[in-house]
Amino acid sequence: MILQPLRADTRSWQDDHLRELFSEGFPQFITADHLVKQYIGRVREWFGAFDLMLVDEQDVPVACGWGVPVRWDGSPQDLPGGYAQSLVRAVEGHEAGTEPDTLVICGAVVTPSLTGRGLAGQVLTALRAVAAEAGLSKVVAPVRPTLKARYPLTPMGTFMTWTREDGLALDPWIRTHQRLGAVVLGPAEVSQTMTGTVAEWERWTGMAFPASGEYVIPDGLALLRVDRAADRGVYEEPNVWMRHV
Repeated sequence: MILQPLRADTRSWQDDHLRELFSEGFPQFITADHLVKQYIGRVREWFGAFDLMLVDEQDVPVACGWGVPVRWDGSPQDLPGGYAQSLVRAVEGHEAGTEPDTLVICGAVVTPSLTGRGLAGQVLTALRAVAAEAGLSKVVAPVRPTLKARYPLTPMGTFMTWTREDGLALDPWIRTHQRLGAVVLGPAEVSQTMTGTVAEWERWTGMAFPASGEYVIPDGLALLRVDRAADRGVYEEPNVWMRHV
């Protein structure tokens, strides 16, 4: 399936199409990052050129992807802390007049019924093309490995080294990036920090947290830390930094 990339803000999209596209995206708790909430409005306002919707032959959106432009010197030490800090660097760099040279691919989503057909790779390719058109010479991504939730006790620095017999990563989302030529740079140990009350975490996860402590949660790449005395749960999500160009 060949898709046509369009800027997401150039037209309106039917609600039923969007519901289908995002029906199996990310866990509910992914929106509980308060730092992201502070910056996402300005990201959407200023960086629409890097927010793409990919449509099929019937003009139906079936995949999407987006990113933010930042300044990066090319060293692992100068990478943002992860997804949230990428938004911070993009927004604050824009406000300061800093010239970006790197696109951070922040996310890609494919309609669930169409997974496994190479659409995710087309999203990444489209974003790389947009970066090149904008004069951004480097492309990186804080990748959220799809299999990591099965191994929440394993450090991301270990998980990202696991490979199959063919030498590619065990994780399919890392493999998708690798097949496009991307290489692993290292772990983003705290790519996002999600916080909420105990009741909120119980609603987001469908679990009960009767005592303070650490918990394995559905779709969590790491453990949730619950402090019932403070009525607070904190989840720090690790990602994997990968470089495309």
